[in-house]
Amino acid sequence: MTSAPEPYSTHEVTNQVPPLEGHSTADDAALREGVEREGAAWALPEIDELGRLAGTAEAQEWGRLAERVPPRLHTHDRYGHRVDEVEYVPAYHQLMTTAVEHGLHAAPWADDRPGAHVARAAKFYAWNVDAGHGCPVSMTYAVVPALRANPELAARFEPLLTARAYDFGIRDPETKRGLIAGMSMTEKQGGSDVRANTTTATEQADGTYVLRGHKWFTSAPMSDMFLTLAQTSAGISCFLVPRVLPGGERNAMRFMRLKDKLGNRSNASSEIEYDAAVGWLVGEEGRGVRTIVEMVNMTRLDCVIGSAAGMRNALTMASHHASHRSAFGKLLTDQPAMRNVLADLQVESEAATTAMMRLAGANDRAIRGDEGEAALRRIALAVTKYYVCKRAPQMVNEALECLGGNGYIEDFDIARIYREMPLLSIWEGSGNVAALDALRALAKEPHTLDAFMAEAELAAGADTRYDAALDRLKKEFTSFDDLEFRARRIVEQMALVFQGSQLVRHAPDAVADAFCSSRLGRDWGGAFGTLSPRGDVSAILERALPA
Repeated sequence: MTSAPEPYSTHEVTNQVPPLEGHSTADDAALREGVEREGAAWALPEIDELGRLAGTAEAQEWGRLAERVPPRLHTHDRYGHRVDEVEYVPAYHQLMTTAVEHGLHAAPWADDRPGAHVARAAKFYAWNVDAGHGCPVSMTYAVVPALRANPELAARFEPLLTARAYDFGIRDPETKRGLIAGMSMTEKQGGSDVRANTTTATEQADGTYVLRGHKWFTSAPMSDMFLTLAQTSAGISCFLVPRVLPGGERNAMRFMRLKDKLGNRSNASSEIEYDAAVGWLVGEEGRGVRTIVEMVNMTRLDCVIGSAAGMRNALTMASHHASHRSAFGKLLTDQPAMRNVLADLQVESEAATTAMMRLAGANDRAIRGDEGEAALRRIALAVTKYYVCKRAPQMVNEALECLGGNGYIEDFDIARIYREMPLLSIWEGSGNVAALDALRALAKEPHTLDAFMAEAELAAGADTRYDAALDRLKKEFTSFDDLEFRARRIVEQMALVFQGSQLVRHAPDAVADAFCSSRLGRDWGGAFGTLSPRGDVSAILERALPA
């Protein structure tokens, strides 16, 4: 008589990867080296604190909840009164509180220490548990330099914009402990062509303006105040529009609907109407675009930071998965093909982070009056915004694939990152706008090209492949025929040369060699995981995973 088979469970879980928790997002060699190099080593303790918090299960759950339960618009209360309010889940407010209390918003503008804006960039990078709440944080940071075009408004509101206090609610802004600012620029007929805006602003006897019109994208509509563009008799002009007027009366801003977006769902993006809303002029009438130029520099930098952070986050998830998952008798990290993929992803991520930190340093020094660094920031930021934000979705796609089918499931956070990545290439000017803006800077401000080439020449002679790429770039400027047609080609080459110049000078030899061989020397395929076998993959992979 045969014995019955031993009972077994059909649901025993094996060879699944443990949760990625308990690490620090600031445990990133390229980030830390950049912080020290760009003059913000004094901020490393706070950057580490924020990085450790970002790696906790609690903070990651805040990010998941804020995205899974998106904001809800209430146009009217139950009695029929117009209220125009957006409701968020508590997790969103936890994220905002953490960001503001750690100074990720406008706090650096009140900090005279050299490197304050570098420290803020590093913290913005490390606090990458949810991208959506980063939008109002970024806008609050960017509003301050534009607001200074009206010294009276700056004196009233800048101390509250820089305060490390998140004080949510619809109240008179001057009665709050801290303020959040938004932007309301584009309209449905013009998009990035803001000079086509039709919203009007009419001056009143008391010096205020009355605004009437429709805005197509106004993110974070529960912010306390907004920079907006409207037409006066002198042309497009910039205004500060408070959500609540002095004395407590709500301003006439009507929320029409919230956008149903691909990603960035924790951040409410709305269509609004100004129905005789009151605003204050910022800068000169007819000079609105010029007034917001410095603001655009700040938000573009945050697009680069956000893309680099998302790339690093996705790489960390892919590396963590490969370090714990076995296939065909070996860990994935021991499989040669996977090692090539992960190393290639690390090179891409490190190039983005290293370039981002150089731009953060240039931004810090430009704000403090360094004209040479301001010129470099103007052009290098435009080309890097174009290229890094284009590369991020491709890289995150490859990192997602490292997780196999799990990567495509919303339960695994890399799917959320993947949906997020295209946004930053669109925000503050999509590909063609960014590329053409870079060429416009070269034409109108030729000293910016001199600053760029001076930076590039600092790395000359260290690698023949880099030198050849720099020579090819210089030849692009020997002819100005078909310049707009060649815009993306030129700007991509500039971005690669800028990244290469930073890696050749500052990255470990293995990383710089792999970048120059693949991205500049063209010993590379069309997909990630096609690095030359001659590189030191082990040395590259040591920088891919936090401790």
